[in-house]
Amino acid sequence: MSLCIRPATTSDHAGLEALVIDSFEPITWQKKLDQNIGPLNGRDWRLRWQSRLRQIFRTQEVLVGEVAGELAAMASATVDREAALGFIDVLAVGRAHQRQGLGREMLQGMLQHLQDLGCQYVHLDCLTDNVTGNALYASEGFSEMARHIRWFRKL
Repeated sequence: MSLCIRPATTSDHAGLEALVIDSFEPITWQKKLDQNIGPLNGRDWRLRWQSRLRQIFRTQEVLVGEVAGELAAMASATVDREAALGFIDVLAVGRAHQRQGLGREMLQGMLQHLQDLGCQYVHLDCLTDNVTGNALYASEGFSEMARHIRWFRKL
């Protein structure tokens, strides 16, 4: 199965929100935060992701991947033109389309897009317990540079 990759349009945003939230539900650290602390100011992890995604749609390069006209994947990135550096912020594959190689295709599509925009380097973050994501990035030639810990407390 192959993705048709294209820039996202405003009409894609609601579908992409649903795709990302559904695909990240098993892995997002934000869900773990809610389980330990509770919703932040009445806003659970889904609402916080919706807000984050709306900001992403306004400020980042966003590509969608379609299979037979259906949204199947997305990737977003920012570009630091002075450093010729791209940062892939979100890479998601809808649950119905996972384990078919579409994450790799979406990643490769975003890498090509960033290269077309003049990037010579790219970086991304992945949770240490996201085994699938980390295996993908290693297999695509990414090198681990550092690890960080997300600390959190209520004031």
